[in-house]
Amino acid sequence: MTTDKVALVTAGGSGMGAAAARRLAQDGFSVAILSSSGKGEALAGELGGLGVTGSNQSNDDLGKLVDAAMARWGRIDVLVNSAGHGPRAPILEITDDDWHQGLDVYLLNVIRPTRLVVPHMRQAGGGAIVNISTAWAFEPSPMFPTSAVFRAGLSAFTKVFADTHARDNIRMNNVLPGWIDSLPATEERRQSVPLQRYGTSQEIAATIAFLASDGAGYITGQNLRVDGGLTRSV
Repeated sequence: MTTDKVALVTAGGSGMGAAAARRLAQDGFSVAILSSSGKGEALAGELGGLGVTGSNQSNDDLGKLVDAAMARWGRIDVLVNSAGHGPRAPILEITDDDWHQGLDVYLLNVIRPTRLVVPHMRQAGGGAIVNISTAWAFEPSPMFPTSAVFRAGLSAFTKVFADTHARDNIRMNNVLPGWIDSLPATEERRQSVPLQRYGTSQEIAATIAFLASDGAGYITGQNLRVDGGLTRSV
């Protein structure tokens, strides 16, 4: 069976990933969701899509998601890469194993599914990949060392990918959320934001939906801050 538009969302059982899946379904996409809990399958059922319970750190689980989407709909137009949470500690107290885990959580979570979907996108004549990164990718915070380090690497990967695959009409961009309402709220953090509030998962989802849309067809290789003005360097 074929459909007009198909989106895959990894780590999509809750938070910003789930909000992105809901928004894309609202925009007319058929949605396939991967999550490590049963929440992704439940949400996919609610949205009329398909869900796979598994990890974005597993090539086998990601392969099941891609194969299921292709078997059901025959195409993949959009990939949204969300992530879990990696290790946090003072920077010189992070062990080698924890650095490797951070690599898995924050960089290979994008590289693995991208390898799998690009051949299908190329065959279909194009596609869009949107990665949920962090506002602290370029202004790193000691609070999130593994996230900041590997998402700076994600920016480099995204630019190299864009240079390589623009000719295939496959775009890749990163969304850089700041303090979002899926995180624990504190007054100190709220006051640090020029807009004086936390952002919402729905606002991140709307940004993802725009980058996945035809209206963003001339945007690739970019890092779009969605952080209420918290970070502003070029």
